Amino acid sequence: MTTAPTRSDRRVSPVFLGIAAVTAASGWAAWTGFADNPGFAVFLFVTAAWIVSLCLHEYAHARTALHSGDISIGAKGYLTLNPLKYTHALLSIVLPVLFVIMGGIGLPGGAVFIERGRIQGRWRHSLISAAGPLTNVLFAVVCTAPFWLDALDGVPDTFRYALGFLALLQVTAAILNFLPIPGLDGYGVIEPWLSYNIRRQVEPFAPFGLLAVFGILWIPEVNDVFFDAVDAILRGLGVTDWDTYWGQRLYRFWQGTPDIPVING
Repeated sequence: MTTAPTRSDRRVSPVFLGIAAVTAASGWAAWTGFADNPGFAVFLFVTAAWIVSLCLHEYAHARTALHSGDISIGAKGYLTLNPLKYTHALLSIVLPVLFVIMGGIGLPGGAVFIERGRIQGRWRHSLISAAGPLTNVLFAVVCTAPFWLDALDGVPDTFRYALGFLALLQVTAAILNFLPIPGLDGYGVIEPWLSYNIRRQVEPFAPFGLLAVFGILWIPEVNDVFFDAVDAILRGLGVTDWDTYWGQRLYRFWQGTPDIPVING
């Protein structure tokens, strides 16, 4: 018999706390210039912060499902923020990080198994699916706050560029997650409102939705339109192409440390 989550089911895992500690330490190194290689500090900071956002994304799904009626969530370990508890560790953490390293795209990450039969009401099902990408939206707003608040005085350039690149990842993740394509959260938002026949016909394609999206993104014209939209959103939040470009250059420290242009020097 499934019971409501216990206190231990809700306790934040040491794994997540360790990732958060790496985020804080590498962020401090990027801010102070403590590291001999600023690119490596940016790499650690952005990667660790990206994993933190993946954990929060899935936590939002799980927490919303819990309050919507799925009390099995606690026993699965999803409320501990431990990324190793997700349905598939490779898809949850490894692939998203590899995509960031290779292409600077915020790949939708982890997966939590929600017992939808326990949840009543179409609005609740839609909200559960929307909760994850809304977390990415919130993360992007927080990352860009110094930009749109015009509070960059005193912010070291290395840290500024790191925040710009991290914001780009959050915006790409939010856009991709909200696409109404089977297998992505955007489809989960609209699925409860579709007829049974349509849902049944679409269901076999769900495992391939994400692959289809990235296959389409390889088309240069589509890729240009996608990143033009991302850049437009970032500019609206005060982040320039200059910030994201140098953030990604620093992130790829293995290509050599660039001569960082000084803005707040």
